[in-house]
This record gives sequence, structure tokens and C-alpha cells, in this order.
Amino acid sequence: MTKLTTALSAALALLLLASPSRADETCLSPYMAKIVGQEDFVYVWTLGIEGLGDGQDKLVTIDVRPDSKTYGKVIQTLSVGGRNEAHHSGLTDDRRYLWAGGIDTSKIFVFDIHTDPAKPRLDSTIDDFVDKSGGVVGPHTFYALPGRMMITGLSNNRDHGGKSALVEYTNSGTYIATHWVPTEGVGADGYNYDVRVQPRLNAMLTSSFTGWTNYMMDFGKMFADPQAMAAWGNSMVLWDLHSRKPKKTFSVPGAPLEVRWAWGPTHDWAFTSTALTSKLWLVHLDADGEWNASEVADIGDPSKIPLPVDISIAADDTRLWVDTFMDGTARLFDISDPKKPVQIYSKKIGSQVNMVSQSWDGKRVYFSTSLIANWDKKGDENDQFVKLYHWNGKKLDHEWTVDFIAEKLGRAHQMRFGSYALFGSPDATSESEAVAAR
Repeated sequence: MTKLTTALSAALALLLLASPSRADETCLSPYMAKIVGQEDFVYVWTLGIEGLGDGQDKLVTIDVRPDSKTYGKVIQTLSVGGRNEAHHSGLTDDRRYLWAGGIDTSKIFVFDIHTDPAKPRLDSTIDDFVDKSGGVVGPHTFYALPGRMMITGLSNNRDHGGKSALVEYTNSGTYIATHWVPTEGVGADGYNYDVRVQPRLNAMLTSSFTGWTNYMMDFGKMFADPQAMAAWGNSMVLWDLHSRKPKKTFSVPGAPLEVRWAWGPTHDWAFTSTALTSKLWLVHLDADGEWNASEVADIGDPSKIPLPVDISIAADDTRLWVDTFMDGTARLFDISDPKKPVQIYSKKIGSQVNMVSQSWDGKRVYFSTSLIANWDKKGDENDQFVKLYHWNGKKLDHEWTVDFIAEKLGRAHQMRFGSYALFGSPDATSESEAVAAR
């Protein structure tokens, strides 16, 4: 590589990192290659419904280019065979591949999204995750590290309970190591759910959920079963990012789910929400350099168990979206003072709502609906869609809806963004069409 090429590459990297117009989910890894400007596509990891369409899990691609003739429309579906309880997905650090898991079968599907971002293809399938990992079941979060993918497991193959681990792979799909969540010490229960890192602080933070026996059970039956309701995680673990060793366990009652680190260079804190107790919790460094976890706000009326699920932090660390599944509502909190969050806005999105993804500038907010097949609502309340809203600084304005039931696609779960910006169109014809469409 010449000195000129190296200099140009460095300049491009700085441009991508510094551009205020970049758009991306703000929950992604800081190691992730960034999209500049408007995202072109949304990839929706979708759980098949028996008797609806082909009934299979699939990756659904929606065109979100505002000037495209197919704006707000499904332009491709890619089925993977069977139903695996399609759940979460994550991009590699170079953004060339999307890893997506099934928390029932523990299969992992790796999609090529760089050869033609408009038409992902299935590159490979990992079907020996349980064996390679030493018994981890339910690959959940797929989180990019440099050249590697860190995967959280929800369960294990010994008792199908919530004790589990982090599992590390190379981007090429080679197993590296398993890091079991600690079970000894104050508050340690071994449960697992999400993982996020803050490289500046050499910190990795994990949260906790419940095991295969619970998440594959009917929702109403589970909530009526005292034994099942006792089998939920109540902990978060702070790890040394470099060594992958646990440093401190926090007691966080009520199943803390998604973890979101602040982005600011002097903001030494992260948020989570607890599903069962409907609280916002702050994990933060205190004045003495000690890590602490504190309950800082209610989410709705905790006595009604609104069931907070996904959360999304703004790029400037001033706002936090919180979705509550049971009432189908998105709530926006002012977190300018992270120790005193204040709800400033709410909007009912549907009968149920789960995932939220916002663009880097915060102007576009996408919502999807499915939680888990046996936990989604029944009948007319079984909303399955992806919706785009525009945030104008005061309220959400609806732009479009893709109805996944009407289009015979299935249950819309997690969304990830794609773009031509990093890889270009696959050929001149596609490029011409893309330019013409704009």
C-alpha cells in the first residue's frame, strides 16, 4: 500500500466518523463502519408463521430511499428454511455481513449484504453453535468487535434455564472462545441477554433474561406459573473488555434487557430497562471511580407491567426511546441528566410494539412488532408491521407502514440498515437505476 493510498484511507475513515449527516442505529458497535447520509435499505429478520406465505423465517428487505419508485416497499424476501424462532441480528465490523440467529434451534444464518445491498444472499449457516460453544443455547445479540463477533446466549443445553455465556467467533465463522456469565458472588445468577462495549473505559456490559424453557412457553401460561416467573435474571455484569474477565456483578431486579452506552467522550454511563419491573436503570462511574447501578425512573405504570422491551439512545445522549410491548407505546425520555430521566413524549404505535431503530440524526424512527412467537398477542391484536415515523423535535409523524400479515411475510422482529454508500451498486446497470430513482 502506498503512502498516498494510506493517507486517503485515513481521510475517508475520519470523514465517515466525523460527518454529522451519517445515519445508523445508535445501538450499534463503535467499531462499526458507518453509513453516511440517508440509509437505503432496512433488513428485517422475520419469523415465519405456519400457514402464512411459505411459513419460513426470512430476511425481508425494504427500500427506504425517499426518491425511489419502490420507497417504503418490500423489494426482496430471502427464506432460510423452517422456523427457528428468528430473533436478533448484527452486522460485522466491516458491515459486509449480517449474522442472524434462531433462539429455538440455535442456528446462525450469515447473509452477504455487500455484494448487492438491495439483494442480500445467504452466505453460510452455522448449525453447530451449541456443540462448539460447550452447551450454549439461543444465540441472541450479535455484536461487532474488530474482526470478531461476540454473541450472547440465552440458555444452555443442560437444563434449558437462563444460565449462559458469551461466545466469540471470527468474522469468517470460526469459533474462538466461550465466556460463562459468573454464578458466584453477590447478585450473580449466570443469566444472560445483551452485550455492549465502551472501549474508552475498557468496559463490556451484559444483562439478563430467561432460559429456553420460559421463552418457548405460551406467554399467559408462563406468567401464571410461579416457578417460571422465578426463573428470570436479576443481574448485570461489568467485564474487562480486553481480558473478557468479569469484574463486578450488579443486582438489577426484574430482567434488565437492552444495554445502551452513552456516546459522549466524557459520558461514563449506560442505560437498561427492566422488563418485569418497568424501570430505567443507570450503570455509571461515580466520583471515586467505582461502578454502580441505580434505579432512576419508572416506565409507565409499573403495576400494569407494560413490559419495556427495546430502547434506543440518541447520538447526542439527550434522549432515549423506550418501547413497551403490552400497550404498544413508544415513550421518549429526556436523559440530559442521566440520573433524573423525564418522560417528555409518548405515542401508541400499535396493539404491540417491540423494536425501535433511529437514524443517527434522530429524524427517522422505525418500529417493528414481534417479541417472540408464543408471546405475541393473538387475533386482531397480533399487529405485525414495520412503520417509519419522522421525528420533528416535538412529535412523531407517520410516513409509511409495511403490513407483514397482509404481505404474507410473518412476524417482523429486528431491523438493521443497509446502504450503497459503503460498497456501491453491484454493477453499472444497478448504479444507473439507483441514480435515476433518486
